[in-house]
Amino acid sequence: MKLEDAVILRIEQLCLEKGMTKYDLFKASGVPQTTLTSIKKKRSGSVKLITLYRICEGFEMSLKEFFTSPLFNRDNIIE
Repeated sequence: MKLEDAVILRIEQLCLEKGMTKYDLFKASGVPQTTLTSIKKKRSGSVKLITLYRICEGFEMSLKEFFTSPLFNRDNIIE
């Protein structure tokens, strides 16, 4: 899968694990709901690092924890 797909899946996975809605993530991270929707629908092409950092803050985790997932194994990512 493409890296952007893995990021989208990871965000969705974490929302499910933490019982968070898109609105909850917006409130916790400060990332606008429109931006979260754009990420999910791949409208923006790529996620800015600062946006991903804020999303991680909303999940109360580090970027390292976010990327510590089998979704990001080299064998799973294509260009």
